[in-house]
Amino acid sequence: MKHTVQLTETQEQQLKRLHGLPIIHHKGYVCPLPPEHRFPMQKFHRVLHFLENDGIIDSKKQVVEPQQISTINAQSVHTAEYVDKFFNGKTTGEEQRVTGFEWTPGLASRVRYETGGTLLAAEIALERGIACSTAGGTHHAFPDHGAGFCLINDLAVTAQKLLDSKKISRVLIVDLDVHQGDGTAYIFQNNDSVYTFSMHCQQNFPFRKQQSDLDVNLSKGDGDHEFMRLLQASLHEHLPFVLKSFQPDLVLYDAGVDPHEADSLGYLRMTDLGLMKRDCYVLEQILRCGIPCATVIGGGYDKILDELARRHTIIHRAATKVFKARRL
Repeated sequence: MKHTVQLTETQEQQLKRLHGLPIIHHKGYVCPLPPEHRFPMQKFHRVLHFLENDGIIDSKKQVVEPQQISTINAQSVHTAEYVDKFFNGKTTGEEQRVTGFEWTPGLASRVRYETGGTLLAAEIALERGIACSTAGGTHHAFPDHGAGFCLINDLAVTAQKLLDSKKISRVLIVDLDVHQGDGTAYIFQNNDSVYTFSMHCQQNFPFRKQQSDLDVNLSKGDGDHEFMRLLQASLHEHLPFVLKSFQPDLVLYDAGVDPHEADSLGYLRMTDLGLMKRDCYVLEQILRCGIPCATVIGGGYDKILDELARRHTIIHRAATKVFKARRL
């Protein structure tokens, strides 16, 4: 079933020349941060750099630029008060401290582009089968506050917007970031149209977990083998079972790379090869069922920026491989 995507004139031109895996990126994904800030803001541009430099994508043929998310769409899952406070610089010092960011106009702008990017990726995926943003995965944002480097919950906004528009009736959110998608789980705790599946390190942030539809707990030190064993455990109602039983119209996949052994906030021991196997497995399972999938890069924290950025491209490399194999 084809779905009509509402695009700007520029996006329509970009979509007409689209050839290959759709990549969603905008220069506005990055904003200035204070020196030595822990969040690796520049990684978003470096992700695109490595995709181009390594010959994975051709930006002229594959990149589509998103618009900023609107206030109305942000309010689909966030309170009007919080959206107004964040978009317009009214959050308190304490509220900013919890998020890990001091508010600036640039920060609000980048978050709006990032959220718009996830929504656009999902809309294009409904037409093309799969699309990948070079940002996104802000799953710690709750209806009335941000937390853990997350200000607006792009996954939740995207899911709710598409449900409200009647383009789809069921959404599965597969969250394989090392941290539980607590904000997403809380937002959709009473929504039968959204299934939240979070696989994360139990002894890691957030220390007060929420209840996803399915939570799979990993222990500190778990590596590739243990991760894939749990992900593939269909008899225990993990990914294959969820796809078959819930039958979503769309999957939003948070492919965080913070389970990597080199990640400073992860506590797990996955390798580059393990992440590639994970992402290929997830995408193949989803697309084999004929379900569209939009991906976001999720969390990743490493002082060596280029190593981190290249690690984040694993999902795009896996998606390119699956895209070509299925000739989407």
